[in-house]
Amino acid sequence: MAEAVAIMARLRGPGGCPWDREQTFDTIKRYTLEETYEVFDAIERRAWRELKDELGDLLLQVLFYAQMAAEAGYFTIEDVASNLNAKLIRRHPHIFGDVRAEDAATVLKNWEEIKREEKKAAGGGEPATSLLSDIPRSMPAMMEAGKLGSRAAKVGFDWPDAGGLFDKLDEEIGELKDELSRPAGDARAVEAELGDLLFTAVNLARHLKIDPESALRSANAKFRKRFGEMEREAGGQDVLRGRTPAELEELWRRAKVTAGAERRIEDNR
Repeated sequence: MAEAVAIMARLRGPGGCPWDREQTFDTIKRYTLEETYEVFDAIERRAWRELKDELGDLLLQVLFYAQMAAEAGYFTIEDVASNLNAKLIRRHPHIFGDVRAEDAATVLKNWEEIKREEKKAAGGGEPATSLLSDIPRSMPAMMEAGKLGSRAAKVGFDWPDAGGLFDKLDEEIGELKDELSRPAGDARAVEAELGDLLFTAVNLARHLKIDPESALRSANAKFRKRFGEMEREAGGQDVLRGRTPAELEELWRRAKVTAGAERRIEDNR
């Protein structure tokens, strides 16, 4: 680790890499997001050798930020590690203290309480105006929706069970259809109704204890595979473009059958 820190300092230092030297916190942000999703992809594909490389790329982002912060006099990589060590110990009193936590739910409850106490102790800044104030608007919308629903649930503002969410989904679908059926459609109103539908779907995933991002990524991967099977069956993407809607639907049906057969073979191995 010390060697990696030294390499990063050299790349940013006098006579270092021109590209690395001109980067800022703002220019690096997008790479951090890209590297995070590449880690997700490697995990989902169970590509463990690739995951090793992707985790290294993600760690590079941490080193980059810490080096730039050290240059500006904000903090060092040692400060980052020290803060992390203290936080891990502080938020695991059932391991490093005398608090008892017999299950994961209790651990999470204690974790949230400790976070609240940390914020009170830190002081400074504007007091929170809402229970939702500290949920960043900048995070991906799907993650934000899950966080908002989870936080509201802490004060009892939530559906009692998944059944209520299925009813809510039906309601939101109906409202979207109603908006689409108006003679002079309002694009903003349609967008709002679609947003309500997506928000409800994310919170259904929360009740089912399913990560909606992972679920959607799995659905995307499934679609990619089946569409690729359609292209192969048709004889290539150029041929696929000339097929009628009915022919495309039949190709899709056959791709689903092929995928189902492959899955059964995989399950029986």
